[in-house]
Amino acid sequence: MTIQILTQGSNAERGRAHNRGLVLAHLRQEGEAGRAQIARASGLSTQAVSNIIAELLDEGWVHEVGRISAGRGLPTVTYAIRARAAAAFGLEIRPGAILAALIDLEGGVLYSERFALAEAQPDRVLPLAAELLARAGKSARIARERLIGAGVVMPGPFGATGLSGRATDLPGWEAIDAVAAFSEALGMPVTVENDANAAAVAERLSGVAQGLSTYAYLYFGTGLGLGLVIDGAIYRGVGGNAGEIGHIPVSTAHGMLPLEDVVSRLALARALTDAGFDAEQVEDLEAALTARAPAMSTWLEAARAALGPAIGIVENLFDPETIVLGGAMPGVILTDLCRSVRLPEASIANRADRTVPRLQAGTAGRMTATIGAAALVVNTVLSPRLAMSV
Repeated sequence: MTIQILTQGSNAERGRAHNRGLVLAHLRQEGEAGRAQIARASGLSTQAVSNIIAELLDEGWVHEVGRISAGRGLPTVTYAIRARAAAAFGLEIRPGAILAALIDLEGGVLYSERFALAEAQPDRVLPLAAELLARAGKSARIARERLIGAGVVMPGPFGATGLSGRATDLPGWEAIDAVAAFSEALGMPVTVENDANAAAVAERLSGVAQGLSTYAYLYFGTGLGLGLVIDGAIYRGVGGNAGEIGHIPVSTAHGMLPLEDVVSRLALARALTDAGFDAEQVEDLEAALTARAPAMSTWLEAARAALGPAIGIVENLFDPETIVLGGAMPGVILTDLCRSVRLPEASIANRADRTVPRLQAGTAGRMTATIGAAALVVNTVLSPRLAMSV
C-alpha cells in the first residue's frame, strides 16, 4: 500500500499528534528511513523528528533496523514500524453473517472468523461484536491496550433514503447511530464504512490494485456495491452512499430491473435455491458451478449481459485505471465473468495504450471488506488527515 504524504508538518507543540503521524506515515511508505530523510520529506526539523523517534522507540512503535554509511561521519541509523506494536479490529455485518478480523500495522491477519446469523438486528449484533473482539484479542495474544480501534463495514445505503427497504438492507439499523452503538459495545473508537469502500481499500493493500491510484471495485456482498478510489482516496459522496451501483436499472429478458437483481450473490442464491441446490455458503456456489447446474449457467449468461453496460457506465463516468470484481463470490466465478463479459467498445477505457486490463478479478480474498475495515483504522493512525486515503 502506497501512502503519499500530502501535508507538511508543524513544529508547534499543538501539532504533536499530527507530526507523529507524519513520521509513521513516512516509515510506512518507505519501509525504513533515517531521521534526516524523514525530516526532509515531512517538513519537520531534524530535532523534532529525533524527539518523535525517541518517543516511538520508547513506546515500542518503531525499532532500529540498520545503519547506512555515507562517507565521513557516523553511520545513519534507520528505523521501521514494528508490525505487532498495535492491532486493529475489523467487522463486516451482512444480513446472514458477521465476519471479524484482527490485523497488525502491516496488514498481516492475526485472526479471522465468520459467524452465521439468523438475523442481523442491532440487539443481536452488538453483543456478538463485543464477544468476537474479546475472542480475537485472546486468539492473537494482543493486549487490550494495543488495540487502536475498530472498523465496521455494512451494506449501504446508510440512513433512510429512497433506496431503503430492499432485500439487501440490514433491518433495524436505519435509525441507529452505528458509530455510537459500536463504540459503546466495543469500548474503543469506531469507524463505520460502506462494505464496498472497505473492500477497495483491502484490494490495494494486498490485491491486484496495489500500485494503482484510481480504480473501481465491484463488490459482491449480499447485493452489489461499488467502491471508488480516486487519486488514492475513497470517494464517499455527501452522505457516505456513493457507489450504490446495484440499484441502476438494466435491460433484461424480464424488462428493466435493478442491476443487483441480476448480478449479485443474492440473485444467484435465489436461482440455485429455486432449482433445488444449497446456496448458503460460498462452497455451495462452487459446487453448483462444478456440477454445471443449468441454474448456474442461466445466471452467468444473464450476469454477463447486464455487467457489460454497467461497466461501460463506470468507465465513462470515472475513467478508472481498472475495474476489479471481488467479494463473497468464488474466485472461479469472478474469473469466468472477467473473461466472458463483453466489454463495450464505446468506452473511454477502450484504448490501445492500456497497461492493465479493463476488468479483472480481485485477489484479496472473500474477507476483503472485513480486512479493509481494519485497514481503515490503521490508515487513520498512520496517515494524519488522510483517514480515507489508501
